Amino acid sequence: MLALERRNLILEKLQEEKRVVVSELSQIYGVSEETIRRDLDKLDKDGLAVKSYGGAVINENTSIDMPFNVRKKKNVTGKQKMAEIIADLIHDGAHIAIDASTTGVFIAKAIKNKERITIVTNSIEVLIELSDVSDWNIISSGGKLKEGYLALTGPQSVHGLSSYNVEMAIISGKGFDFERGLSDSSEEFAQPKQMMFKSAKTRIVAVDKTKFDKIAFSKIVDFSDMDIVVTDEKPDDRWLEMFQERGIKCLYPTN
Repeated sequence: MLALERRNLILEKLQEEKRVVVSELSQIYGVSEETIRRDLDKLDKDGLAVKSYGGAVINENTSIDMPFNVRKKKNVTGKQKMAEIIADLIHDGAHIAIDASTTGVFIAKAIKNKERITIVTNSIEVLIELSDVSDWNIISSGGKLKEGYLALTGPQSVHGLSSYNVEMAIISGKGFDFERGLSDSSEEFAQPKQMMFKSAKTRIVAVDKTKFDKIAFSKIVDFSDMDIVVTDEKPDDRWLEMFQERGIKCLYPTN
């Protein structure tokens, strides 16, 4: 097993259990404890974990982004539920913008039975997921590939997205706060999402329960910019009241 693969598996375990122990990881992956310590040193240096006595804990800082392949395995059931709700909002022949979030990939999977869809995206993973769909118009934003994230970012990505007008834009983020709205870990991730919303008639935010009441570094949009919020569980009453006051439709699974 390559060191990078092993570190990603450790990150997945950290996401699930919040803490890992050197001796246990050594047995699981069949390597020395010194090798595991080096792995944890690397994860600590990258800001993905925080070393502790005998192991490490997950870095809960919302401005730290996990690698895409790790993030897409988190809360899979919740993302599938949101994707199913959003799929019901999309009609044949629609023009849609989807961001480079892991939720966006689940949405792409959920709508593959639709016909004559046009997708504009800055997500490499969405482009790959839809590469075998016929009679669709799949458009890449262009831009700079963000290492480890399968996202196209930078001025070219934003400019590419500005060239299209869509009926619906669907974006996600790392933080969803009562006062600060939707936020992400960096400006380079936030800017393409902002442009998608500017170009859309209906603006949808897809955020699972883990994003509520959290703030990430870079603001994406205010609540005044949102038409629909889709989440994987019924939010607290204070959230539902706020959505109602602001005229935002909130959709979530009812069973």
